[in-house]
Amino acid sequence: MSQSSQFSLLSQRRFAPFFWTQFLGAFNDNLFKTALLVALTYDALSWTTIAPGLLNNLIPGLFILPYVLFSATAGQIADKVEKGKLARFVKLLEVGIMLVACLGWMTHTLWLLIAAVVGMGVHSTLFGPVKYAYLPQHLKPEELVGGNGVIEMGTFVGILLGEVAGALLVAHKPFGIELVAGASLLMALLGLAASWRIPASPAPAPELKINHNFLTESVRNLRFSSQNRTVFLSMLGNSWFWFYGALVLSQFPVYAKDYLHGDHSVFVLLLTVFSLGIGIGSLLCEKLSGRKVEIGLVPFGSIGLSLFGIDLYFASLAYTNTATVDAFALLALPGSLRILADLVLIGVFGGFFIVPLFALIQTRCDPKHVSRTIAGMNILNALFMVAAAGVAIVLLGQGFSIPQMFLVTALLNALVAIYIFSLVPEFLMRFLAWLLIHTIHRVATVDVERIPDEGPAVLVCNHVSYVDAIVIGAASPRPIRFVMDHRIFNMPLLGWIFRTAKAIPIAPAKEDPFLMERAFIDIAEALHQGDLVCIFPEGKLTSTGEINEFRGGVAKIVERSKVPVIPMALRGLWGSVFTRDPGNLFERSFARGWRSKLALAVGVPVAPQEATPEYLYEQVRVLRGEWK
Repeated sequence: MSQSSQFSLLSQRRFAPFFWTQFLGAFNDNLFKTALLVALTYDALSWTTIAPGLLNNLIPGLFILPYVLFSATAGQIADKVEKGKLARFVKLLEVGIMLVACLGWMTHTLWLLIAAVVGMGVHSTLFGPVKYAYLPQHLKPEELVGGNGVIEMGTFVGILLGEVAGALLVAHKPFGIELVAGASLLMALLGLAASWRIPASPAPAPELKINHNFLTESVRNLRFSSQNRTVFLSMLGNSWFWFYGALVLSQFPVYAKDYLHGDHSVFVLLLTVFSLGIGIGSLLCEKLSGRKVEIGLVPFGSIGLSLFGIDLYFASLAYTNTATVDAFALLALPGSLRILADLVLIGVFGGFFIVPLFALIQTRCDPKHVSRTIAGMNILNALFMVAAAGVAIVLLGQGFSIPQMFLVTALLNALVAIYIFSLVPEFLMRFLAWLLIHTIHRVATVDVERIPDEGPAVLVCNHVSYVDAIVIGAASPRPIRFVMDHRIFNMPLLGWIFRTAKAIPIAPAKEDPFLMERAFIDIAEALHQGDLVCIFPEGKLTSTGEINEFRGGVAKIVERSKVPVIPMALRGLWGSVFTRDPGNLFERSFARGWRSKLALAVGVPVAPQEATPEYLYEQVRVLRGEWK
């Protein structure tokens, strides 16, 4: 998918009305919340005697409280009801909530505005499961990462523009309150209009009986999601990001006012650069992932969240200005660009972190349970965000400064990342594979879509280097169980990666007959479970660059498991430092140059009855051609 085709979804009815409905909802949520927070931060005494720092953490907490209470019910409704109809109901509800907010603004009644905050939380809770369950119904698998990227970009641009509009309108004297009230009602009406164009999206479980007990349904929902370990831990990772974001973003009003000594335009600037970073990172995911769900980006994103969060602390300490400034004056001050760069990069790496997790959850959970899985994730998101508000209140009460809170959040992120990646090593393994093919090599793929998206198959490939499995695994749209020589399997570092990927070690019968038989049993079991299994039928690395004769192991595999066999060929790896090229290692290290090209070509699936070693050898030889 090209970059233009990612945006071409915006011209198609299957995507555009839903995108604008989501965009306008995110815009309006944040226009309203930000206007309220700015009013309470910069004009607190005319509204309440409660400390602004407490309100800045309390109001976001109240907004996401409905996620805890009603997400499970919302997930059931989204799986039972046609999604276009449900979206229109939610938008009608938003119009009613904004009428209540207008009354609160006009009468200067804080409790009505707080009620509207909770109401918008209910609105977002109902729409949340629709948001991510809708995409797999209308997008092709190869469009899913790009579509998620556009949705995330749109969401955060909507958040950004809403926050900017809210902050600017409420500060406009003497009609700021009236402008906010009118704009929020107009956005709700525009969202309702957009929802009428959303195409029909049949309910996956229309026969579902809704359990109205939100407590028991929440527990049942989370218990069901936890049965798929990778999906559940991805949900936890997603929720952690919202903890991180909530803890950082909720400090921006006071950080801008008390630490940067800025007016409301400085607050707007902080929101702008952070949200633009998220949008940029979300869109870059499609380019960096190669049109597939690339969870290797998740550790990459996590590293950036910690590194630039830590640097934001030190950049804040280095900032020395004490005079009140606006956004333009801030840009000219020493140290300000470093702070803004940190916020942009936190956003960019946040996009790398969040988009692949969404796509992974959508593709690996039960199709009939997508909305309820998303609802379960929203419950976790809400709990984590409530926890973020609680942690912020506690830290502030203990005398922590806001820069110190940024540092604590970044360090906690590092600990959480280490924990999650130790539980699901596939993330780290994919990251190392992604790093290899985006730094040392440039990998092109030919007909990689011939690797099936689901169901068992045996992949056969020529064996050129010690990193063949990593290159193939990085190019595949789904995990692969590799069968490899037990000596390579037990190599330092690479062996850990292969064990992490659940590779299957094998040995020649004359060397270890038990291990060989055990390998064939493991292969049959993996194929029975619907996995992809990749073998290198040569049985050893080539020492000449030419393809060695294929051994009979593949015939034994398909004799036990009647599955298709897909021939593949690696091109361009011979002569690298990872091969057995007898040439001088030092010369080889530099002869190919940095970012050398290589390719993986995938052939047409071969029926099991035709998958003889001789026939497969010929298919792989033709696929490879003359490029070693």
